[in-house]
Amino acid sequence: MAGSPRIFLAVDNCFAYKRWTEPSEWVSIIRDLGVQCIEASADTDADPLYSGPQHMAAWRRAVKAASSAHGPRVVNIYSGHGTYSTLGLGHPDKRVRDVMQRKWIEPMVDAAADLGAGLGFFCHAFPQATLESPERFAEARDRLCTSLAEIAACGARKNLRSVGVEQMYSPHQVPWTIAGARDLLQEVWRRGRAPFYLTVDTGHAGGQRKFLPPSRAALDTALEGKPAHAPYDLWLGSAEAYAAFERGSLDEVAVEVERHPYLFSAPADADPYEWLSHLGCYSPIIHLQQVTGSSSAHEPFTPELNAAGSIHAQKVLHAIQRSYAAPDDPALPPRCDTIYLTLEVFAGATALPRQLLHQIRQSAEYWRGAIPRDGMRLEALCR
Repeated sequence: MAGSPRIFLAVDNCFAYKRWTEPSEWVSIIRDLGVQCIEASADTDADPLYSGPQHMAAWRRAVKAASSAHGPRVVNIYSGHGTYSTLGLGHPDKRVRDVMQRKWIEPMVDAAADLGAGLGFFCHAFPQATLESPERFAEARDRLCTSLAEIAACGARKNLRSVGVEQMYSPHQVPWTIAGARDLLQEVWRRGRAPFYLTVDTGHAGGQRKFLPPSRAALDTALEGKPAHAPYDLWLGSAEAYAAFERGSLDEVAVEVERHPYLFSAPADADPYEWLSHLGCYSPIIHLQQVTGSSSAHEPFTPELNAAGSIHAQKVLHAIQRSYAAPDDPALPPRCDTIYLTLEVFAGATALPRQLLHQIRQSAEYWRGAIPRDGMRLEALCR
């Protein structure tokens, strides 16, 4: 059991996409931040579906050359917006699922293996028709677990540092609840006994509050037409539940809610520190973004945003520590002995390049204050 993991600070190069796309550029930028560990985003010109095998091979050579020249190394590769925007591994058509697994995942496994890195991704979703049917949802989830177990086994064969999927925040993007994430990790581990992990993102616990099961009082109020826009902003889950509501049958609504438990969250799911306290020890990559509202805006850690934001370095570290203090669970994969706390700051199309780099520098300085040296044990950082 990993009682106190080693902690490293990393930066995702997603901030550089469409701006500084050559490995020599983003490696040197990150070096100047005082950071030695990089997460390479597929969005920064390293997506096998868009680039093809020849470019991917050239990209890996360029990454190695840049690391040799400047020092920082790619420790993890991660998926980007391209695969996130598709049904991918959750598509009802097997042909689409196979393309995602064979043409995206497996080339990325090879790339990570060549660089001595880990791999994280999110490239699946379930359409509404699947969510409406408990039977179809169970079948889709079963197929997804099979795919993830195969990916975990592939990663183990290639000696990847780690393989894992990112936590999300809405019913069509599993895992999106703490209980659901634990069940997913447990099932993938049970099927293949190849370690498969989670990426917890500090900004991915905002949407869950919209999907809490409705209380009877809320249903009564909505049925009375207060407010007038009910039930459109009231989450009931399935179409059957909404139809029952329109008929005024709240007992039928309750039955439908019970039939679709996977469509509803718990209050703890909307708290990033709860995610870290429960599952931080199974998260070799933790994505860091400042949160000043209810959305996952991937804001930087500037002094102004830190004053208004809810994500604080010491609270993050202590929450992870609580996950290691819990009893070991043999139904889950081995706990992580290394965690990369990874800054994942997005930049809009109109962001000024110099301002963006300044914000990235401020973010790195803030987190370097909490992690003064890479490889320190978590217990030494919790003060």
